[in-house]
Amino acid sequence: MAFDHLGVATTDGAELAATFEGLFHAPVVHEEIFDGMTIRFLELDGGYFELLEPADGGAIARFLDRRGAGIHHVALRTDDLAAALQRARAMGIDLVDEEPRPGAWGHEVAFLDPKSTGGVLVEYVEHADSV
Repeated sequence: MAFDHLGVATTDGAELAATFEGLFHAPVVHEEIFDGMTIRFLELDGGYFELLEPADGGAIARFLDRRGAGIHHVALRTDDLAAALQRARAMGIDLVDEEPRPGAWGHEVAFLDPKSTGGVLVEYVEHADSV
C-alpha cells in the first residue's frame, strides 16, 4: 500500500484549491461532480489533496454541519482492494463497505469504520488506470 490522498471537507472548494495551489504549488488535475459533491484533486509529489465540497446535501454536508471544515479521510492506494478488505476483516476491523464500490475519478474504493481505526476514516483506493 501507498499513500494516495488526503480528503478535506470544505464549503468552498474553489477558494481552498486556489489557496493550496498558491501555498503548495499543487495544481488542480481533476475535477468532477460525484455522489452529491464537487470533488477537486490537487497533485502533490507522491499524492493528492482531494477537496470535497457538498453540491446537494449528503455525507459531506452532514460532516461539515457536525465538525466543520477540515480533514475528512486518509486514502491508501492498493493494487488488490478485495485482498485489503479481507485482511482488514481478518484483523477484526469493522468495514463501512463490505465490497468495493465506484469512487471518484473512476476508481474502486472501500472505507473502514473509524471506530476500528483509531478515529481515522480510512479509504482504500484501487486505481482504474495509471492515475
